[in-house]
Amino acid sequence: MTGISLLAALLLLPLPAAAGGSGYGVAPGALAEIAGKASEWPVPTPEFARDPAPAPDGSIYIAVMNGNRIARFDPGQQRFTEWELPRNARPHGLLVDREGIVWYTGNGNGTIGRLDPQTGKVTEYRLPSGGDPHTLVLDDSAQNRGTIWFTVQGGQRIGRLERQSGRITEYRTSGNPYGIAVDGQGFVWFCRIAADSLGRLDPASGQIAELPTGAGSKPRRMALAPDGMLWVTAYGNGQLLKIDPAAQKLVKSYRMPAGDSGGPYAVTVDAAGRVWANEIATDTVAVFDPQSERFRVIPLPSKGLGIRKAIIDAEGAYWYMGSHNGRLGMVR
Repeated sequence: MTGISLLAALLLLPLPAAAGGSGYGVAPGALAEIAGKASEWPVPTPEFARDPAPAPDGSIYIAVMNGNRIARFDPGQQRFTEWELPRNARPHGLLVDREGIVWYTGNGNGTIGRLDPQTGKVTEYRLPSGGDPHTLVLDDSAQNRGTIWFTVQGGQRIGRLERQSGRITEYRTSGNPYGIAVDGQGFVWFCRIAADSLGRLDPASGQIAELPTGAGSKPRRMALAPDGMLWVTAYGNGQLLKIDPAAQKLVKSYRMPAGDSGGPYAVTVDAAGRVWANEIATDTVAVFDPQSERFRVIPLPSKGLGIRKAIIDAEGAYWYMGSHNGRLGMVR
């Protein structure tokens, strides 16, 4: 192979994975070129399925909230497997750790659940305050590596689960905490959707600081970029927000393609630093390049999707779940 052809071949390979994304245990990759080709698969139990998460083996797990199940999709076999959960668990968010264990928020029964896919065994850890655990992330910071952090939306708390012991610690807050991320220094950031601001929890002291995001912004979800920046969807006013967590400041806001009423929702970042954000009023995903500060809008194949969470897998593909039409999708 000539040097030129070898270089061309290397450019077609996915870029190496780096820090960033959704804090879901699998470092996101980045496609050298985004073709914009989407594929979709109907899930077996389309009862408000939501919140996909990648596993170390390349499979994708989803929470089937109203069906009270966890489902796994094998992209190679294009086949689904499902597990029943304890009564009224109503899983909302989930992640898969490096050992292949699935952790989920039991939004209906106030628990964090642990599913071992090898045995099907489910263990539940009950929140001291009860409540409605919402979204969870795995902490990769040196200070608290392996800890799971989660939001409790109606219960107005941030929770911490130590995976080995199952011990849960809760921190009181307000503003209906929603999306959550951990920055490179180990501080826990969360969206206060009902208070038009972000919260920043210092795990060492338990103190929570506030960063306003503007009247009517309703920040919903967030993701960490490889350069350490946080990207936040402002559901209320159609903006994508760039946050510098070290400086604790809003750097810049960008109007998303669908405008004020588009409803920016899910957001994730690939290893190249490109920000993928959907607007729930449209059946599209917008890819934002921070270097050019431009959006590219990719239309998705089905209508009425209702994407509430999306992730980038280790190869750089974008996975989304249509909660409204029961279709799992992938864009390359």
